[in-house]
Amino acid sequence: MKAIIPVAGAGTKLRPHTYTQPKALIPLAGKTILSIIVDQLLEAGITEYIFIVGYLGNKIQDYVRDRYPGLNVHFVQQNERKGIGQAIALTKDIVNNDELFIVLGDSVCEYNPKDVLQNEHSVLGVKKVDDPRDFGVAEIGEDGMISRVVEKPHIPKSNMALVGIYFIKESEKLFECLESNLQNNLTSHGEFNLTDALECMINNGIKIAPFKVQNWFDCGKKETLLDTNAILLKKFGHKIAEDRIFENTIIIPPVNIASGCNIRNAIIGPNVTIGENVTIHSSIVKDAIIGTFSNLSDIVITRSLIGSDAEVKGESRSLNVGDNAEIDLGRTM
Repeated sequence: MKAIIPVAGAGTKLRPHTYTQPKALIPLAGKTILSIIVDQLLEAGITEYIFIVGYLGNKIQDYVRDRYPGLNVHFVQQNERKGIGQAIALTKDIVNNDELFIVLGDSVCEYNPKDVLQNEHSVLGVKKVDDPRDFGVAEIGEDGMISRVVEKPHIPKSNMALVGIYFIKESEKLFECLESNLQNNLTSHGEFNLTDALECMINNGIKIAPFKVQNWFDCGKKETLLDTNAILLKKFGHKIAEDRIFENTIIIPPVNIASGCNIRNAIIGPNVTIGENVTIHSSIVKDAIIGTFSNLSDIVITRSLIGSDAEVKGESRSLNVGDNAEIDLGRTM
C-alpha cells in the first residue's frame, strides 16, 4: 500500500500567500492542510508516501522531513503542470503495481480511511453538492457502483462530486489508462485529468464503489479557508501552548495559539489560529489566521488571513496579507 499526495499546484486563488508558501502548508486550526491529510492516513496504518511536488517543492520536502522524520517518503518532481493525471503517471515505477490511496493536497475531509481500506473494490470519495459543474462528478448505477465519472460536466447528471480521495486496488490498470490518455493526448478542460483515467478503468470492467465522506472542507479561497478554520477549531483545534506570554488579555474560544507568542492588552477569538512567535499588542483579533513571527499592534481585524513575518498596525480592516509584508494603517499627518 502506498499513498500519493499531489502538492505541485501553485494555489493561485490564495495569492499573495502562495507566492511564498505552498498552499498545502497554510496553517489551519493549529495544523497545516498537508499534516491533516498525512495524520489521517498514518492513523489508518499507511507508512509509505509519494509526494508529487513542483512549485516551492523544496518547502514541502523540508516540512515533511522535519515533521515526519523516519517516514518512508518519495518525492517526485512535476516540472510541467499538465494535470493530476499526468502527475500520477510520474509515480508508476515507485508504485510498482501496489494498491494506492491517492489524496489531493487540498482535499481536507472528515472521514475514516480505515473504512475505505476495508472495501473489496476500488473506492472514490464523494459528497453531494448544490452545483457540481466545477468538480469531477460520479454517476451511480442501480447496483450502487459508480457507472461513470465526468470532469466538470456542463450539464451534470449527478450531484455527487469527487472530493479528491481515491483508493485504487487495480493500480496496474490505472497506469495503463493514464499512459493511454497521455499517448493519445486525451485531455479535458485542457489537462490530463485523473477522472478520465478512472472512466477508462470503468469502461474496461473495473468495479469502483462510491464512499460518502462526512464533511468536505473548502480550502481554495481566503473566505472559505477562514470558514474551514472556524469549523475545524470547533471540532478539534482549541489549544493554547503553555510557553506563551499573556498580559491583560481575553481569550474567546475556540482558538489555537502556538508556542512563543507574546500577547498583551488584547482580545483574541473566537475562531483564531495563531502561529509560533507571534506578537500582538493592543489589538482585537477574531475569525482570522495569523502566520508565524508576525507582529500586530493597535489594530482591530476580522475575517483576515495574515502571512508569516508580516507587520500590521493601524485601524480596523478585513485583510489578505502575504508573507514578509508590512502594513501601516495609521493616519497620515
